Amino acid sequence: MSASQSASPASPSSAPLASVLFVCVHNAGRSQMAAGFLTHLAGDRVEVRSAGSLPGERVNPAAVEAMKEVGVDISAATPKVLTTEAVQASDYVITMGCGDACPVFPGKQYLDWVLDDPAGRGVEAVRPIRDRIRARVEALIAEIDSVRPA
Repeated sequence: MSASQSASPASPSSAPLASVLFVCVHNAGRSQMAAGFLTHLAGDRVEVRSAGSLPGERVNPAAVEAMKEVGVDISAATPKVLTTEAVQASDYVITMGCGDACPVFPGKQYLDWVLDDPAGRGVEAVRPIRDRIRARVEALIAEIDSVRPA
């Protein structure tokens, strides 16, 4: 197949069931771990975004290491700025300590996950945060599946 040829078009059944935006202040820890878990566990069934109200320069190395321990690689992720367009394009907007920085639009499902900030902590302290995020992501996938059956 040459570089100019494209893959076969996606079937209608391959469209994502939902789109999710994870938001935290720096988009360097909690939101990146959540996005990594959702991508890993739901695959292409859910469109995943993450952003921060004041994005950091890089993803927290302790978060990268903690995720690597459970087989999820977020080392290539980069913090992104929160945009109105990202919120508008998402069915679920999950905030993690970003306060009032996240714009609110009608028709979106907003959830606020209260989780410790892993910033400045070592991998030992990040592991329990990672595990709480995984549990919440698994519950989110179950909710999405129940509302929008595959």
